[in-house]
Amino acid sequence: MKHLFPIWISFSALIIAQLLKPVSHFIKTGKWKFKLFFDSGGLPSSHSSMVSALVLSVGLVEKFSSTIFAVTVIFAFIVMYDAANIRFYAGKNIQTTQQLIRDLKANNVHSPILNDPIYEAPTKEILGHSWLEVICGAILGAAIAGLWFLIVK
Repeated sequence: MKHLFPIWISFSALIIAQLLKPVSHFIKTGKWKFKLFFDSGGLPSSHSSMVSALVLSVGLVEKFSSTIFAVTVIFAFIVMYDAANIRFYAGKNIQTTQQLIRDLKANNVHSPILNDPIYEAPTKEILGHSWLEVICGAILGAAIAGLWFLIVK
């Protein structure tokens, strides 16, 4: 069971981070939006929370000098970089494209291309995270792993 500790801790960090998203949104806007529990993006980053919990729990269980710890560190950096850069800017690209289509339609630009159903399909704008959201997620995940390790130790 000891070797499964990183799996359970990582998933608990993911769930806790997802539970905090509606709370974070409420603090920011004063409005509850429970569907954020199922969304990607937002504060804190559940991806970062999950991988940082994985890194710390693997280090605690397998030792910080192990090869598997090194692998999880590299994996965590890839996931967090992806969340804050690639996925974040993919979301910005979607927002820009949607605004361009709205502007063209508002300015009565008539083009058969604008009537394509693809422009009416719902798309998710928020795919990634700001670096603050990633860092908060990483801190949350490490804290969860550390606390659980102290409790079950």
